[in-house]
Amino acid sequence: MGKKTIRVSDFSGTVLQAEDEVVRVVVLEHPDLVAGPVQLEATPLEVESIDDAALDVAVVEVYDQPDGEPRRVVLTASEFDSLATDTPMAQLLKTAERVRPPKARKAAERVDYGTIEHAGKPHRGRVTEEEARLVREQLDEVNKRLADAGIRQIDPADPEHAARYGFPTAS
Repeated sequence: MGKKTIRVSDFSGTVLQAEDEVVRVVVLEHPDLVAGPVQLEATPLEVESIDDAALDVAVVEVYDQPDGEPRRVVLTASEFDSLATDTPMAQLLKTAERVRPPKARKAAERVDYGTIEHAGKPHRGRVTEEEARLVREQLDEVNKRLADAGIRQIDPADPEHAARYGFPTAS
């Protein structure tokens, strides 16, 4: 038995032929995007108007609390420019103080897979007994969290998952 994969445009549902040119569109931010960036595929014709529809925008962070997190605001460039009433915005931007990027953390925070919030997430490291126990004892909760995050769920009948998390296997 063979398998046949049919590719379709994510935008129109049109079947894409093997010889068709495909454009990859990565969505970084969108009001309906909940789990981080995603990629879509389309034909060049379907996305040719994307540049025409693009807006000139300003993306700013507003720090209105001394030690609080900033608010990120996106507004049209002309709306932002109109905030400058004494000196034109173009001149302000040329002479304004530069912001240094935040210093990179020296060591990445380690994820503890032995906790219920991380147990069962795919990782390259060794599964600890604590993680395996959590997965076995709270499989429904772990799988719900994984599904909500768009991550593969754990199937005790899958030999790889059974071995990794210590589920009994049918002999």
